[in-house]
Amino acid sequence: MKTLYVSDLDGTLLRSNERTSNYTNYIINKLTKQGMIFSYATARSFVTAKKVAEGIYVHLPLIIYNGTFILDNITNQMLLENYFDSSIDIVIQELIENDIYPLVYSYINNQEKFSYIPEKCSRGMKQFLAARKGDQRHHAVKTGDELLIGNKFYINCIDEPEKLKSFYEKYKETYHVIYQRDIYSKEQWLELLPKEASKANAALQLKKLLQCDKLVVFGDGKNDIDMFQVADECYAVENAVDELKQIATDIIGSNEDDGVAKWLERNVK
Repeated sequence: MKTLYVSDLDGTLLRSNERTSNYTNYIINKLTKQGMIFSYATARSFVTAKKVAEGIYVHLPLIIYNGTFILDNITNQMLLENYFDSSIDIVIQELIENDIYPLVYSYINNQEKFSYIPEKCSRGMKQFLAARKGDQRHHAVKTGDELLIGNKFYINCIDEPEKLKSFYEKYKETYHVIYQRDIYSKEQWLELLPKEASKANAALQLKKLLQCDKLVVFGDGKNDIDMFQVADECYAVENAVDELKQIATDIIGSNEDDGVAKWLERNVK
């Protein structure tokens, strides 16, 4: 029986310093060389995921942007893509009308960009952008109309909960919407993705692509819930949110204690 192991990154495989430990790198690389089929599913882009998990040599396709894309880690070819239709333009305009200025991720002239209006950035957005200084995806614009340019696939709003909560309630059935606090900055995030984009759909697609019989997953946050619901086994790290722990096969050690790597070392033969 072939098993696909898929782990979330932030709060799960990564420690609080946003890096994998030497121990985790050693265990996963050793088991992978011995034949373990391992990948990760993250809300991050390919650029930042590769940076924080640079010590892990994953040769399989990666699930990025919460399942919006599956990317071949060797050829950089997109194996699964989800984009918004034109209806998202109305949502962006509505956000702006309510003094919420989002980060809009899109492909513009075949280049991945995140567009934003610098003068309208919230405190949380400024922190987010500062952490990505030098990132070639930066695309500062001057007007709301310029946020609508490109083939859009991901919207991120970082602002006060009282401004964002109503939009979560309004659009949670229309799009794949994630409403949670960032585990590092503690800022409130509202993320909108195409309805079909999810870690669950991407993990099942990857399982089929790799011709695996079983799916085992690891996670810590609300955005891992759908992936847990479709897995054969699902393990929540000790620091996970209660909603995830309640549906987990079992609770393992925390991210700070290399919980995923220790589980793999004990259980992968």
